This record gives sequence, C-alpha cells and structure tokens, in this order.
Amino acid sequence: MQDIIYDVIVIGAGVSGCATARELARHEGRFLVLEAADDVCCGTSKANSAIVHAGFDARPGTLMARLNVEGNALFDDLERDLEFAFMRIGSLVVCTSDDARPGLETLLERGRQNGVEGLRIVEREELLRMEPNISDEAVAALWAPTAGICDPFGLTIALFENARANGVEFAFNAPVTALSRDGDTWTVTTDRGTFRARCVVNAAGVDADTIHNMASAETLTIQPRRGEYELLDTTAGTHVAHTVFMLPGPMGKGVLVTPTVHGNLLVGPTADDVDGKRATQTTAAGLATVRERAALTVRDIPFRETITSFSGLRAHRAEHDFFIGEAADAPGFVDCAAIESPGLTASPAIGRMVASICGDVLTRNDPAAFAERADFDPHRKGYVNLHIVSEDEWSALIQADPAYGTLVCRCCVVSEGQIREACRRGARSVDAIKRRLGVTMGRCQGGFCTPRVLQILCEEHPDLDLLSVTKSGPGSEYCVAPVKAPRGGGLDA
Repeated sequence: MQDIIYDVIVIGAGVSGCATARELARHEGRFLVLEAADDVCCGTSKANSAIVHAGFDARPGTLMARLNVEGNALFDDLERDLEFAFMRIGSLVVCTSDDARPGLETLLERGRQNGVEGLRIVEREELLRMEPNISDEAVAALWAPTAGICDPFGLTIALFENARANGVEFAFNAPVTALSRDGDTWTVTTDRGTFRARCVVNAAGVDADTIHNMASAETLTIQPRRGEYELLDTTAGTHVAHTVFMLPGPMGKGVLVTPTVHGNLLVGPTADDVDGKRATQTTAAGLATVRERAALTVRDIPFRETITSFSGLRAHRAEHDFFIGEAADAPGFVDCAAIESPGLTASPAIGRMVASICGDVLTRNDPAAFAERADFDPHRKGYVNLHIVSEDEWSALIQADPAYGTLVCRCCVVSEGQIREACRRGARSVDAIKRRLGVTMGRCQGGFCTPRVLQILCEEHPDLDLLSVTKSGPGSEYCVAPVKAPRGGGLDA
C-alpha cells in the first residue's frame, strides 16, 4: 500500500471521469484517475453517436434534462480552450405522418420547459430545402439549431491532457478489485497496487454498478444496452447536412443519420439490452435494422460506401436518469453512474457537478481544503489537422520537422510527425493513436498504414517491440512470433 493519501480518486477515464478530473484540477489537492484499460476513452465514450444534443428529449426536472442543456452551452468555450473538433450544425427530428405530429409538439414543449433555445417546427417545404434527401414520407420536423457534432475521442483526450498538465495523476491497466473504508479514508485495491483517498468517484461506465456495490449496501443495477452503427466513407459525408433523428421511442432516440466532424456519414444506433458488459459485437440482424430504420427518415443512403460497422454499450438504468451523488451509507463515495445519452453532451456539466460534490466532502473536516488554484491553465494544444492547415502552414511544419512531410495514413492524411507527437504525448497502442489522429479509420481501415504505425510505436517507446505492441492493450498483440531470424542471427524463431 502506498503512503500517499489522495484527496480524490476517480475510477474510470471516460469522458465523465476526465471531465471530473479537469474540474478537480482547478482546486488545490492531489488527485488520481484509475482506468482499467490502457488509455482514456476505451468504453462508452469511444463508441457513440458523437452528438451534442440540444436537450429537448429528456424529461423536465431530471438530471439528464438539466445537465444536457448546461453541458451543451459549455461546448463553444471548451472547443476554444481545448482545441478539439466541434460543429454546431443543428438537428431535425422527422415526423413521417400527420398522425405522429403530436409527438413533435410534445418534444417542442418539453424542450422549451428544459430551456432549449431556438426550437421550432418546420414543414415539409422548408424541410426539403434543408435536407434534399429527406424521406418522401416526411411531413414536418422539429428543428434544434443548438445541436451539434463533435469528436468524442478528441474531447475526452483533451480533457485528459489538460487535467494531466494541471497535476492530475493517471494510472492505466488498473482495474479496481476491492473497496473498503477505514475512518475517513477509502482504500482502493487494483491490479497495480492499493491506493488511498479521502473521496472516491465512481465513473466506471457499464461497470459502475459493480463499483457502487463494493461500497454501498443500497444496490445499483446497470443494464448494458448495445447500439450498433454503420460508418460510411467521406464520399457519403454530405448526404445530410444536419443530424436527422426519428421520433424517439421507449428504447431511445431511434436510428439517426448524421455527418461526422471527420467528413463521414454515421448511421445508427440500435438499442438492445444485452447480458454481457463486453458484448460489443455487431450482428447481421442489428445492422439490417439500422438500414431499415434509417430509410424511414432519409432516402437513398449510399450504404455501398460503408467502410466499417461497430457497436457500443450504454450504461442504462431503469429510472432512465443519471445517478450522481454521494452514497447515503458510504460517506465520501460519490457516484457518477448511469451516464447514457446525452452523457457526452452533459459531460462538461457533469464534471462540474461531481467536482463540487467532492469539494463538499473534502471541506467537511477541513474548511480550508479544496481552495481554487490561481495557476490553473485551462488551455490545451490540439493535434495538427492536415485537412485544414494551409500549404504555407504545412510547409512550415515540414521545415521544422521533415517527418510531417511523410504520409503514413493516406486515407485520413496523417503524417509520421503527427504519429510521433502522439506517442510522445502518451499514446502506446495503435488504437490510442487512432483516437488521437484518425489513423486506420479511413477507407482501407488500416490495411496500408498499420505496419508503419507499429514500427513508429516501437521506435518512440524503447520498452516496446513488435511482439509486445498492441492494438488496444494487453491481449491484443499484433505479432506472436518472428517468421525468420534477422540477418546475423541472434533471435530464436
């Protein structure tokens, strides 16, 4: 057991955990984030619709409703300070029959109660001008101009890097196996050792019920809800200009069609309750459902341009609201659980709320604790995006470092210089680089660039070789043995 007693330990380095870490970093104290995977953004935060929701869907009076609208309003400043991709393109909820029109009116009224600005219903003629590929059955839609799209990887990584730069510690490959309380201190046992803290935050995604039930006798149940998606190539990225939703149903907002900040077209998700918390496989039936339902709102989607499919798990709770707060029977244990859609949108506000609760915990015994820092730096430098730099800017990059002139990923236009920078900023696997730069996410899905990425990882991290470098952490190694000894011998095959 370490002698250090942290002020707060956050369990989970998804977008909510990293947002909380950044907000904690605004205050005096020692803070640690424990993550079971090898990098941030490895759970729900990496496999979702990447939508910044306007806030008209959640029931008025719920945490979802309040934190959605609050979080949405913070994205412009976050984009400025943290330099990640975000576009406020607006969304449309499409009604495909006059009989369903009351559903639009209900959403409109709910949105106004939640404080969403600019909502209005557009009729078919205007809708066609906004979206020429809208379904022939569409009669009207709810227009929400404050909705947007973002890069969920970029947001989470930006929050992580800024928190780390401001002194928050992170430990990866550290799944939590036990929790116990002794007086005013929590002991957190992991595969990487035992840690102690005055306050513990449970931001463990679909595993949040497991963590909660280690600490509290008032049990929590999380239902993993799988959503399957198809991602189309950038050649299909302009098929719609806004995020197009179906009218929502009991299992969620339905299948959407949206452009992405990377220029692709994203279609999905389904919503199926599953037994396993790692059940992220896609299914033929699920992807067929995606295509069938998407056609109800948008016509002629060019699914022949699909480059990959994927699924993600949402941390659903039967009450369908975020579960945030200090456990009544476990002082100092703070839940940040059941963070499903619109959790990505709400994450900046969730971070503020959870950090404030931690402050209340810490100042009970020491009113002087958790003072605001005068030296907190809210800014973080983003990664170079060769899609948007000018020729002169790219030439300057190459002049400073010739590696920026060597393309490794042709599909997504990523250079060797960018990959080396990502390694130096902490990326240690192919997926970690993918989430930072887009490598392997293009039309060839890594068929061209992966071997060179593996080499660069080994060159930048002396403790890695081609037998140990992974796709996404231990157990996902690319190579199992050399096929022949190098010249001069010395390596057993």
